[in-house]
Amino acid sequence: MATAAPRGGLFGRVKPLDAILATAERKSLHRSLGAIQLTLFGVGCIIGVGIFVLTAVGAQKAGPGLMISFMIAGAVCVVAALCYAEIASMIPVAGSAYTYSYTVMGEFIAWTVGWALLLEYAVGASAVSVGWSNYLTDTVLAQSLGINLPAWLKAGPLVLGGQPGGFINLPAALIALLVTWLLMIGTSESARVNAVLVAIKIIALTAFLVLTLPRMEAENFSPFMPAGVFGGFGSGVGVVGAAATMFFAYVGFDAVSTAAEETKNPQRNVPIGLIGSLAICTIFYMLVSAGAVGTVGGEPIMGPNGTPFPAGSEELARQCAMPQYSEMLVCSREPLAHVLRTIGFGTVGNALGYAAFIALPSVILILLFGQTRIFFVMARDGLLPEKLATVHPRWRTPHIVTAITGVGVALAAAFFPVGQLADVANAGTLYAFLMVAVAVWMLRRRDPDRRRAFRVPALWLVAPLTIFGCLFLFFNLPVEAMLVLPIWTAIGLVFYFLYGYRKSHLGRGIVEVHEPEIHEIEPSIPAVDERDPLDPPRRPPGL
Repeated sequence: MATAAPRGGLFGRVKPLDAILATAERKSLHRSLGAIQLTLFGVGCIIGVGIFVLTAVGAQKAGPGLMISFMIAGAVCVVAALCYAEIASMIPVAGSAYTYSYTVMGEFIAWTVGWALLLEYAVGASAVSVGWSNYLTDTVLAQSLGINLPAWLKAGPLVLGGQPGGFINLPAALIALLVTWLLMIGTSESARVNAVLVAIKIIALTAFLVLTLPRMEAENFSPFMPAGVFGGFGSGVGVVGAAATMFFAYVGFDAVSTAAEETKNPQRNVPIGLIGSLAICTIFYMLVSAGAVGTVGGEPIMGPNGTPFPAGSEELARQCAMPQYSEMLVCSREPLAHVLRTIGFGTVGNALGYAAFIALPSVILILLFGQTRIFFVMARDGLLPEKLATVHPRWRTPHIVTAITGVGVALAAAFFPVGQLADVANAGTLYAFLMVAVAVWMLRRRDPDRRRAFRVPALWLVAPLTIFGCLFLFFNLPVEAMLVLPIWTAIGLVFYFLYGYRKSHLGRGIVEVHEPEIHEIEPSIPAVDERDPLDPPRRPPGL
């Protein structure tokens, strides 16, 4: 349905909330989820490549203080998740933070948020592809089959793990392209498969804790913070610098937020699910990092200036290639499996590597799916060429934008290390989370009587804490990652003013109220409830 709407200036184009809620009201979502279901769902969504791969990256940045880094990142996620819960329960339609911004702050801000989400999903998928490649080459091929790929085929030019001869990470590029192809032809996953993958991850990490915690030695935790709490602006090191990177390990928590409309007694159960899943994962992460560091040590390799070599840098790669450093945790490309092998549990270590190898492709799929969803909604609003969102007549998927996304993800995975990719993805995520907090705060003041299935308690405190926490972590990312976001935004603004500003449906006086049908995009996200496939994209499970 289309209705006339007044044209607005740069900051005057605000999509009417009533029009969007008219779509949401017709969804008639069934409230069936309880607190325990939400908590377990959140745990399954969160645990993934962040803990399986980035443990080594975090240890290089913070040393044994990595445990505190997980706590800091988790605390920021708690307040951000509460903000997501309120606005997702109010506006349960496609587009996530992009749509929220469109209805509150207008088209210009919405464009920047949507553009940042495109960066987040695509780069995040690249990071997971690199993580999967590490377990394939080091565990499945090298440890189990005795096949050693040449260094130039399994690492980009700058890669963590002692591969200075790397040229291209071919397995990472291939898995990204394979998942892209699956998305294009519309292959769906089932809830049962997803449940099995979640169980595999939980069992693998539990086994790791059982085998490592009894073998911890106190001397491995000293010095506890070799790089200090703050490594300096733009350095990306120290406990807080590691927290900015390990934030990637929590992405997925707001899948619980987007389920608010399907939750029984959301005012009670949503915060339990959010805080419960984040608390469980934070404890899990702290114990896993303690087990890894306490058994084999987690000291970073320090540079001549007394600070750790940057994770993923050529300098660190050269150090890790030296015999005296090659077996250190910070040099491992699949750190948890490496720890178990080092303490004499090679078979279990390989099994853990297989668990990551099996489970991570589904994360890539969901990330790519989320990215194409944002593309689809932005094109549907006229901000991007609608040709990009063309649905294939037989596959019923947006094959053009999926192919473009997949190629970009594959190229990034082929040439960049996982730590740098995670930092860049975090930059986009933190910006989106910050704007969601602003939107919730503005809506509470502008429209206090609007129905909210969930209301953030003490919003006057939670919203500012979210904004401060996101800025705090952003400014503790490496300077290169911080610069990517404004550069990416500047590129996006060129597209916006050359095309989107003129072609925008809202700018041309049209408000689209969509009631998309199931066949518009075949869902590739594991079904966990009765959600329409064009409802708000869930956060990528299991980063």
